Amino acid sequence: MPNLENLKKQAKQYLRWHREGYYPVAAEIRAGLPRFHHLDDIEASFKLADAQELVARQQGFVGWQALKSGAPAVSNPAKQTKPPVLSSTAAQLFVADVVASCVFFTEKLGFAVDFVYGEPPFYGQVVRDKAQLALRLVCEPVFAGDVREREHLLSAAITVDGADEIKQLFLDFQAAGVRFHQALRKQPWGARNFIVVDPDGNLILFAGPAD
Repeated sequence: MPNLENLKKQAKQYLRWHREGYYPVAAEIRAGLPRFHHLDDIEASFKLADAQELVARQQGFVGWQALKSGAPAVSNPAKQTKPPVLSSTAAQLFVADVVASCVFFTEKLGFAVDFVYGEPPFYGQVVRDKAQLALRLVCEPVFAGDVREREHLLSAAITVDGADEIKQLFLDFQAAGVRFHQALRKQPWGARNFIVVDPDGNLILFAGPAD
């Protein structure tokens, strides 16, 4: 286990980052402390004790006191041998306006806003079923010219399980007036896919089985 003094400094750093509005901290707090999971704005309630608990949980302890006392992190030794399971992933899209991007994804693509952070918002996440897309505010061009569309540089890839689903998804987006970089197409490797262009030029692939 790392030095306790270093862990104290790490907790204070989390608290400092949060107060300064360093956006990735909110995601770590949500992931590490379940009681914050559904809160849109945790700035007023996040304290040093919460930061210390977050650090302790990241080290595998139930809380700060357990970490200080060296209490076993897991009560059942058998659980210690179980490898970690990666339960989800989220692509990060660079956008010029988080609110406008949320409107596009909710009204055009059927997503829901999971959270937005900041005033005005500079970070957020939209979800649809198991698909998650993080939205990161940028105030200047990230890519040069038309390189994304010219080189087909994807920002995210999302899959569905059935051939009928990918066809229906394309028709739904088409009816909503979405702009496509590539229309629905059957690929030689046995997939059927299409690519959507969001208002910021991000290319998002949707794919499913061909048959």
